[in-house]
Amino acid sequence: MKTLIALRHAKAANVPGLADRERPLTDRGERDAGRAGETLKRLGLSPGLVLCSPSARTRRTTELALAVLAPDALVRVEHDIYEAYPDELLELVGRVDEEVSTLLLVGHNPGVHEMVAGLTLTSVEEPFPPGSFAVIRTESWAGLGPGDGRLLSRWNPKDP
Repeated sequence: MKTLIALRHAKAANVPGLADRERPLTDRGERDAGRAGETLKRLGLSPGLVLCSPSARTRRTTELALAVLAPDALVRVEHDIYEAYPDELLELVGRVDEEVSTLLLVGHNPGVHEMVAGLTLTSVEEPFPPGSFAVIRTESWAGLGPGDGRLLSRWNPKDP
């Protein structure tokens, strides 16, 4: 069995004149990213590989979450995650070596949220705010499509 953790970057600031890719996390985003890592650790999860968008906010979310979750995890910055559609995200996941049992993908909405909803056949109406994650169980990384994942848990920073 494989475990996919789909994490949306934490809350980012809107800074006039700053390119979207360079937007930093807000103070709340910094706290929430660390809390996401703590929560994943409490769930007993530790990624063997992290696929992260190149944006500043996803890289910082990854850094803060991994600081408490898995400081030595292998992180690959994947440029294709930025502005990716759900099928493009699944294509990236499908290229992951089957030796990896737990994968953390850190990206953006709407792609991450729609990927989770499609894999688990859950509603996109369910909120997936910044800093949220979903934990999904699947048989394999290859050939993932609608309904191939079972939702194990969801968390968002507004949860206690």
